[in-house]
Formats: sequence, C-alpha cells, structure tokens
Amino acid sequence: MATAAEKREDIKSKLQILRKELREIHSKVIEESTMPEPGEVRASMTKLEELLEVLEPKSAKKSKK
Repeated sequence: MATAAEKREDIKSKLQILRKELREIHSKVIEESTMPEPGEVRASMTKLEELLEVLEPKSAKKSKK
C-alpha cells in the first residue's frame, strides 16, 4: 500500500502532465483557432476521472452507478 506521501507525489505528477496537455490544447484553440480532436478531449477526461478515483475512491464509484 502506498504511503500518503507517495500518493501525493503520484497525483502531483499526473496533474502536471495533465496541465501540460491541457495548455497545449488551449494554445491550439487560441492561436490556430482549431478545435481539439475528440480523442484528445476524451483522453483528458479519462485522466481527470482517474485522478478523482484516487482522491475520492468511494464517491467516484457511487457517481458512476
């Protein structure tokens, strides 16, 4: 079982990666006036859901039902 510090570091690194990806998507929208690919949006949403499950495992399972 991971310690609280390990979980915190894992979440921190996942958030940093997600923020970088979202910044890239945002810059494409702003600079190139193009919409992101649906796959990019779905991947970001999946990553956010995974983080939510780590942060709130019980409530995330309830919301999916």
